Amino acid sequence: MSIPMMAADAFALDSLLAEARSRTGGLDDFGPGDFREALRVLGRALHEEARLSDQGRALLREKLVAQLANRLVIEDHCKRYPEILRQRVDDPLVIVGLPRTGTTLLQRLLAVDPQFSKAQWWETRYPAPLPEESLAHPVERIGRARAEVAAMIEFVPQILGIHPLDAEQPDEEFMLMEHAFLCAMDSYVNVPGYTAWLDRQDQTQVYAYLKKMLQFLQWQQARRGIAPGRRWLLKSPQHLHTLELLFRVFPRAQVILTHRDPGKTIPSLASFIHTLWQIYSDRADPAEVGEQWNSRMARALRHGMRVREQMPAGAFLDVHFEDTVSDPLGVVERVYRFAGLELAPELRAAMAAWLAANGRDKRAEHQYDAAVFGLDEARLARDYGQYRARYLAG
Repeated sequence: MSIPMMAADAFALDSLLAEARSRTGGLDDFGPGDFREALRVLGRALHEEARLSDQGRALLREKLVAQLANRLVIEDHCKRYPEILRQRVDDPLVIVGLPRTGTTLLQRLLAVDPQFSKAQWWETRYPAPLPEESLAHPVERIGRARAEVAAMIEFVPQILGIHPLDAEQPDEEFMLMEHAFLCAMDSYVNVPGYTAWLDRQDQTQVYAYLKKMLQFLQWQQARRGIAPGRRWLLKSPQHLHTLELLFRVFPRAQVILTHRDPGKTIPSLASFIHTLWQIYSDRADPAEVGEQWNSRMARALRHGMRVREQMPAGAFLDVHFEDTVSDPLGVVERVYRFAGLELAPELRAAMAAWLAANGRDKRAEHQYDAAVFGLDEARLARDYGQYRARYLAG
């Protein structure tokens, strides 16, 4: 189906806000934060820098309107049900590391344990109930998520070799964080002006809004008969940029840092980002992806190392990719000791069964050429020498 060209003001703030209000029956409270200024800056970058296709423009406008509508619904529910904001979510166990370091495998393996609260992909994509469904039966949201995942796989089948996408598996909270509009939109499109502006902003409000959304999801899960876990299980490489803010908003958080040589991760990440850019632009330049994302992740790792030096030793656990792949249950045992949780024999057996059905050998191999992204070993050695020396030497 062809998507007609949209007007240049497709991302005009007033238009986005008005459509979100209309979709939610006239709700008007979007909640706190500087999201309006963020949307203005993002809108200019999308118009001037992103080189969007007609399809990409339509998809991104829909994404922003839907997220604004979610904010309206969430604020409305928090007013009508004040117990939402009394939900306890202050001590998550958070998996943080470069993409392609075994984070998804580790998160989904740990998620077998009902001691953890977690969000499935459909919940991060559609966190707010739709008008035609009840809180107890979110069939419309799950159906939309399934259809969207199926469409993504059909459009870019190679994505399954990069990330095992599944609408009903636990996944990253990144799409929840996007609702503050102060998050890495450059995952989807080339918007260097927005990214540079974002790097100068205080992103504490991203985590404050993430906490509210986790409280809202936990409250909804209880209405579906899902008892709250002892703590939330989170995972996102995005936290590398802002680890100090994670701890500011979630003061009792513990972080599992995953490690793998950047020579194996950064070119693969660049391939993933380039795949995403191609969904929204017919002119996605792999060299620009490589330059931007290599620089961004090298800076994030350096920042994360500085933050760690200022934190108590018990806040972090180091896990290497090779161990996650070769001895995943051994890694799980270390995680449980770190988190102060019991790994009962029946739970260990359930995790072993999950691994048998979902091991990495079940996935297609991710094919990419680092040279396409301008990422030769000389550059990687320069940009990641400090990180390699600290975490990978020996």
